[in-house]
Amino acid sequence: MDGLLFGTAGIPLSTKNRNTSNGIIEVRNLNLDAMELEFVRGVNIDGKIAKDVKEISKKNNVVLTAHCPYYINLNADSEDKINASIERILQTARIAKECGIWSIVFHAAYYINENKDRAYDNVLRALKNTEKILKDESNDIWLRPETTGKKTQWGNLEEVIKISAELENVLPCIDFSHIHARENGKFNSYSEFCEILEMIEKNLGKVALQQMHIHVSGIAYGGKGEKNHLNLEDSDFKYEELIKALKEFNAKGVVISESPNIEEDAIRMKMAYEERVY
Repeated sequence: MDGLLFGTAGIPLSTKNRNTSNGIIEVRNLNLDAMELEFVRGVNIDGKIAKDVKEISKKNNVVLTAHCPYYINLNADSEDKINASIERILQTARIAKECGIWSIVFHAAYYINENKDRAYDNVLRALKNTEKILKDESNDIWLRPETTGKKTQWGNLEEVIKISAELENVLPCIDFSHIHARENGKFNSYSEFCEILEMIEKNLGKVALQQMHIHVSGIAYGGKGEKNHLNLEDSDFKYEELIKALKEFNAKGVVISESPNIEEDAIRMKMAYEERVY
């Protein structure tokens, strides 16, 4: 990708006759470049729709990503639940391939009172299995465990980087707002954003900075981490300093706005990226 592409988490709010294809067209009308398909309550696209989505995204030069269902816990207390979680990732990856989607993201696990090393091992084992199944199906889509916003959730920065280093088709989804919330207000300055990007480069190489999948929103938080998403202007998140750091590191990839006003903040970040001289 040439630079950073900005887009929406789901169909833009301004879309008339709301469906995925019209959402992609509206993304282009808004002069944005990406859209994340939200399968958070289940995969809701069949093969015929997927073919149309792929054609329309190519025609409009819109890069697609997807968010897997929320009901995933690769550290669950039974193999049946873990296997069901793997199946949800697989379902997303399979329809994603038909849609021409570049990258899929998911919240990987909860700690559920186990030690973090055990949780990590369970997530690694499950993702190895998932990756192997997809490879056997000739599906090389990027799998993106997301940095999570609550301290009960598996997925701090160190965990998602470590697991990405161990698996071939896994790279992190860096949700900078989640990191900020999880750390109760830290990681909200140019130098701290640079620290995150330096950690990615050191452990995963420059290639990881050239293929980033990023989430950003305003966010409310407390001692236990994330409470809820906000619009950027209603939060303390310093997105302009993040954009400055991303430009400094020549980051490339997709930046998805998860603010409630999804397209407004996507446009706001794209304008800062294109117009601000640092």
